[in-house]
Amino acid sequence: MQFGVFSVSDITRDPTTGRIPTEKERIDASVAIAKKVEEIGMDVYAIGEHHNRPFFSSSPTTTLAYIAAQTERIILSTTTTLITTNDPVKIAEDFAMLQHLSNGRVDLVLGRGNTGPVYPWFGKNMQDSVNLTVENYNLLRRLWDEDVVSWEGKFRTPLQNFTSTPRPLDDVAPFVWHGSIRTPQVAEIAAYYGDGFFANNIFWPKEHYQQLINLYRERYEHYGHGKAHQAVVGLGGQFYMAKDSQQAVKEFRPYFDNAPVYGHGPSLEDFTAQTPLTVGSPQQVIEKTLAFQEYFGDYQRQLYLVDHAGLPLKTVLNQLDMFGEYVLPELRKEMESRAPNDLTPAPTHERLVVARRAKMEADFANTKEPVASDRDQ
Repeated sequence: MQFGVFSVSDITRDPTTGRIPTEKERIDASVAIAKKVEEIGMDVYAIGEHHNRPFFSSSPTTTLAYIAAQTERIILSTTTTLITTNDPVKIAEDFAMLQHLSNGRVDLVLGRGNTGPVYPWFGKNMQDSVNLTVENYNLLRRLWDEDVVSWEGKFRTPLQNFTSTPRPLDDVAPFVWHGSIRTPQVAEIAAYYGDGFFANNIFWPKEHYQQLINLYRERYEHYGHGKAHQAVVGLGGQFYMAKDSQQAVKEFRPYFDNAPVYGHGPSLEDFTAQTPLTVGSPQQVIEKTLAFQEYFGDYQRQLYLVDHAGLPLKTVLNQLDMFGEYVLPELRKEMESRAPNDLTPAPTHERLVVARRAKMEADFANTKEPVASDRDQ
């Protein structure tokens, strides 16, 4: 199991001080948070892609490359790379370059995005979002998997004898997760290619995500990639901790009540009861995270949203220190004891390289010319 942190890159007023951080402060904070993720022993740092205010992360690969230069171990990922409005050629090139710069410590979550105005900014129509997703991902896969690509589609100019450079590190493309909170077609795409499915398990009740994850698992097995319980699933989550639950609620309430995403709606108590948000003690965070496995089955990656709603950097870093000391060791121990022996391991570049070599050896063995003694039998 991989544990990590993700950011939606919001720039939000701190309701307790009235202060709004600058873009530079939030960008610098993302680097500090990623370094803290590595320091406390977590596995993944991921950041989203947005091209509209109040968000700052318009170029995730630039940010992740900068973080790669200052870290040694963590996997660097995205919470959404927009497959609909980005050119697949540029995605292929950017993430292959990031692979080389990070020594393979990179993967990505592809998604349609949920901001309608972005589409015309990049010359696209939101009504085409699902068709764009299918066509663009088909091309992206070919650009990574084939040295020379000739291609023609509906939404971009044709390619003739084109080679994307640099080539993926070790001839192995970055692992791809497909992210969705409401679109069955995305789960189908993930299953068809044998990729991962990331359910950003934040805002809605568990029943909503169960439907998407179960669909993905069923179709993963249908396409012959393994058994349904072996499908590669990632989940989101979010927490705010203090040593006791009353203190956590007292500290987090003004941030919750004024957050752009869920402020001025359900009460904090109702929201924590109905969604994956945990506001309480470290033990409560442990218990609620372990419940995800009961709802959704065994899974490979758990990411948490911690730097949102105007929380100052110092508070976020303190939250991560608490997580590293009190929560992470218990979750690792418990998740390891629960995992079946045949669960697909969490994806890493090293594991993908080993799998590719094993497949090449098996393919070679199956196509090798039989020796005379074999033909005589």
